[in-house]
Amino acid sequence: MNNSFWKAGHTPTLFAAFLYFDLSFMVWYLLGPLAVQIATDLDLTAQQRGLMVATPILAGAILRLLMGFLADRLSPKTAGLIGQVVVIVALFCAWQIGIQTYEQALLFGLFLGFAGAAFAVALPLASQWYPPQHQGKAMGIAGAGNSGTVLAALFAPGLAALFGWQNVFGWALIPLLLTLVIFAFMAKNSPERPKPKAAADYLRALGDRDSWWFMFFYSVTFGGFIGLASALPGYFSDQYGLSPVTAGYYTAACVFAGSLLRPLGGALADRIGGIRALLMMYTLASLSIAAVGFNLSSSTAALALFVTAMLGLGAGNGAVFQLVPQRFRREIGVMTGLIGMAGGIGGFLLAAGLGAIKQQTGDYQLALWFFASLGVLAWFGLYSVKRRWRTTWGSAAVTAARV
Repeated sequence: MNNSFWKAGHTPTLFAAFLYFDLSFMVWYLLGPLAVQIATDLDLTAQQRGLMVATPILAGAILRLLMGFLADRLSPKTAGLIGQVVVIVALFCAWQIGIQTYEQALLFGLFLGFAGAAFAVALPLASQWYPPQHQGKAMGIAGAGNSGTVLAALFAPGLAALFGWQNVFGWALIPLLLTLVIFAFMAKNSPERPKPKAAADYLRALGDRDSWWFMFFYSVTFGGFIGLASALPGYFSDQYGLSPVTAGYYTAACVFAGSLLRPLGGALADRIGGIRALLMMYTLASLSIAAVGFNLSSSTAALALFVTAMLGLGAGNGAVFQLVPQRFRREIGVMTGLIGMAGGIGGFLLAAGLGAIKQQTGDYQLALWFFASLGVLAWFGLYSVKRRWRTTWGSAAVTAARV
């Protein structure tokens, strides 16, 4: 990454956005790695377990609209501070009061959605500091905060085994409080922030067909990433009889791959164009998920394929958000909220669908093949708009970025 990138924007804000996003994702995803232990204690079915881990994803998707609106009307930094305080209070209550029923677990998941809504704050906060030719790298670095899922997958099951899963919520408060302080002092709003958007602007944005394409593309890449990340601990436990801690390690390897490739995906999109990069990533992810759907007898082989799929999905996340600021630079706050919402809904449907299909059919095969088919559909959809995008808003006469 050349020196011009580091001189083009505001590095402390980029770091603060990444850290805020990272710890928010850790908490947003927390029920996933703990799912097996919680389900055992609360006597949940596979379908209930799937809905429990999917609830924060759906709540985060919906709340991204609210947080995107607050980021526009107040500022990204102010919206971020509000969201962090809500999550900290929710964790403290869950730790001190406890979760004894399935319904309480779902309610807690709703409040964790504020952590997932960090997406609508961190990306505009970072991207508004950078010119078009560096958008892919800036959005990729800030968006690499989804690596927080790795922290949760690595440490949550082990801490739960040692101290009990309810006390994990107390442990999570420590890094969250530190992050709140760092974010408050380091993050700064860009002086070139666009004017606040009215609520009607969200409706107008939905009238643009390109916004629907981006929402669909991201529902597959990010929805696939977070949906699989939430469901994999249960999958590895059900399919191969792995302990919660071992299943957490397997899942951590998968989510690490996806998180690592997000900034690299953005950088690759800057270099070869977002469309070309995204077509490659859909191909990689779809083939890998289709292959693992054959109910492989080896957990190692399944792990390798899931890691490969997550590499494609993670890089695809970065590629999508290399393209979005080129098409919707002035509406980036609105579009980040809408596209992020679509990604969260995709993740909710995948995580809940995996549990429901497992409950009804006894295995995950149909769910995995259905998701792989969505990746194929996204590939053809992107290919169909490629020429129009490259000759209109993505032409060399309009933007310096490669599309």
